[in-house]
Amino acid sequence: MNLIAALAALALHLAPPVVVVFETSAGKFEVAVDVTRAPVTAANFLKYVDAGGYDNGFFHRTVRPETETRTDYPIQVVQASAAKGFASYGAIPLERTNVTGIKHVAGTISMARSSNTDSATSDFYICITDTPENDFGGRRNPDGQGFGAFGQVTSGMDVVRAIQASPTQVGADGRKSQALNPPVAILRAYRKK
Repeated sequence: MNLIAALAALALHLAPPVVVVFETSAGKFEVAVDVTRAPVTAANFLKYVDAGGYDNGFFHRTVRPETETRTDYPIQVVQASAAKGFASYGAIPLERTNVTGIKHVAGTISMARSSNTDSATSDFYICITDTPENDFGGRRNPDGQGFGAFGQVTSGMDVVRAIQASPTQVGADGRKSQALNPPVAILRAYRKK
């Protein structure tokens, strides 16, 4: 098989990204979900989208220079959750960035996880800046396994940045926390037709 035939055969196995629209109280943005390179993570995320799990969900966390609590490997992200009371489908295995090739650059959407590597459920975050410490081998998470990136914001990054700049709670010490106050509502999330 020559190179052109091999590339044509490979292209048949590549699915186009699925575009998801988020309508929020701060505005609308779109995400291209990479179902080819991150099939497990993409399928999990789309299961929540299709079931309406993010409708009435919310962005609750912003990490920016004045709210970052870690000076060793700082990040800038916004994090969202499914609607309160929406049942979790359970944790999924981590698809590492060294396997998917999807890096944590500005606009990347990725699954949030705990210290347990295979713990992502419905919470996701969006990178505001390039965040290589969240890739496999990065030092943001002590196990070095990174996070499961699965897509990219394709329009409305200005809305995502506005969410990041939204007001936060202030602690007793007068320092701004990472908790958005009030949270930014996700009105709807759906596949773009």
